Amino acid sequence: MGSINTIFHRIHRFVNGGNNVRFVPNTTPAPETLTLNPRAMPSIVSDRRFLLKACKFMDQVVKSCHSPRLNLKNSPPFILDILPDTYTHLMLIFTHNNDILQDNEYLRLFLESLINKCKEIIKLFKTSGIYNDQSDERRKLTKMSLTFSHMLFEIKALFPEGQYIEDRFRMTKKEADCFWSQHFLKKNIVPWPAFLIALEKHHGAVLGKMEAAELKSTIDLSGDDFISNFEFDVFTRLFYPFKTLIKNWQTLTSAHPGYCAFLTYDEVKKRLEKLTRKPGSYIFRLSCTRPGQWAIGYVAPDGKIYQTIPQNKSLIQALHEGHKEGFYIYPNGREQDINLSKLMDVPQADRVQVTSEQYELYCEMGTTFELCKICDDNEKNIKIERADICYAQNDSDGGGNTCPFCRYEIKGTNRVIIDRFKPTSAEIAKVAERKLIAIAPDIPPRTYVSQTQSLPHESHSIPSVDELPLVPPPLPAKTLAVKEMMNTSQSSASYVNVRELENVATSSDGELSRQRAPSVLAPPLPPRLSILEPPRHEYTNTSNLA
Repeated sequence: MGSINTIFHRIHRFVNGGNNVRFVPNTTPAPETLTLNPRAMPSIVSDRRFLLKACKFMDQVVKSCHSPRLNLKNSPPFILDILPDTYTHLMLIFTHNNDILQDNEYLRLFLESLINKCKEIIKLFKTSGIYNDQSDERRKLTKMSLTFSHMLFEIKALFPEGQYIEDRFRMTKKEADCFWSQHFLKKNIVPWPAFLIALEKHHGAVLGKMEAAELKSTIDLSGDDFISNFEFDVFTRLFYPFKTLIKNWQTLTSAHPGYCAFLTYDEVKKRLEKLTRKPGSYIFRLSCTRPGQWAIGYVAPDGKIYQTIPQNKSLIQALHEGHKEGFYIYPNGREQDINLSKLMDVPQADRVQVTSEQYELYCEMGTTFELCKICDDNEKNIKIERADICYAQNDSDGGGNTCPFCRYEIKGTNRVIIDRFKPTSAEIAKVAERKLIAIAPDIPPRTYVSQTQSLPHESHSIPSVDELPLVPPPLPAKTLAVKEMMNTSQSSASYVNVRELENVATSSDGELSRQRAPSVLAPPLPPRLSILEPPRHEYTNTSNLA
């Protein structure tokens, strides 16, 4: 509350040349002296007074809406947040350029419209019906809050960061951008009669006075009798495809019972609470938090009320598919629904041809151009403003609102089909050669030396791992003795066959004959002593020792 009450005082200091004003210093006088162009002096003062007048009315509306008797709910669109944000952005604009009203037609029209709407709200507070939730005055206050919300989105789009975007504003739909550039060149705002003539000529349709008035109320959300390129961008996003723009608008607004203009989230919920016993009932409205998108409220089969914003498809396609699935059957509770199959026109997918440079680049990265770089699983089939991603990523929770690369809002998408690149054998070899150079650019070619050749003197040092040959050297030839030992069926030379040693044969003279052990390296056995012959002992001649 304290910050809101200071709006008027801060603007008053701005008008009187306070600290919030940024002047351009003259280089000839002293550095601390600030001078102004004498010719621009009267217009600058009047511009400041014009800004002061607008902010004075905004401050009065904010104070009136703070009344406890009003009991406003803090839900979008909340006027107590919208007007202070509008004031903050206006101060940012005038801080960058304090004499911008001299040559900016849009900003002057914006302030005039802002003042007129604030006057209308102040008149509502002079009646007692404004404090009744079900009164017409309260309904008009809600509608004016929606208008203020749209005006805030518009001025932020045309003055990002407080600086005028001029002719750099880019529309979401390519056909709409071409239409605006062809008829209105670099203008950001045009009168309604001139816009209507150009639109009727382009689409070959002539509208009556009633239809023209209804079309104006749909496009001119700020209600200032002018159409900006931002408002036209919102309109084309709501009712595309562009080639049947007028027909789509007629079918979805005046001819459709489910359309509800200027409703909020809470008001849609109140309407559908009366239809909870009739699942499949639905109504749709313009989203008050996301310009250019629809919000559909419906009664689910369990009797609960849900509100959703369709992503990556037109409203016609969303209603047609929802009708088949059993969710959108009774528009605003009515028995007969509108057949939208005739207007079903799924836009053709744009074809993207992969070039040889892209093929080589992604091959060096170890991937393909067709693969989505966000999920690293699916192939690209959706094109957003700055990149190509897969539909699963864009349709995930939170993925359909902001770009996964730059984190800005996704205003529109197009289906794409990527034609794969078919490389020749020469191009495949070229990519393989680049990969090899990229992996080991400084390694010299491998040299192999046979066993008979002697290595140079420098090779006696211990080689590094990178210098080792790619193929291991051959094993040395095995010796003949080792081969015979491995191939023989006899026992190992390290052991003696004890059983064969014990099976010895005796000779005819009674002496034992010694058999050779089967192992070639087994030591010879000592002769066995005969039992008939007594043992002989050798004695030493002690006399010889003496």
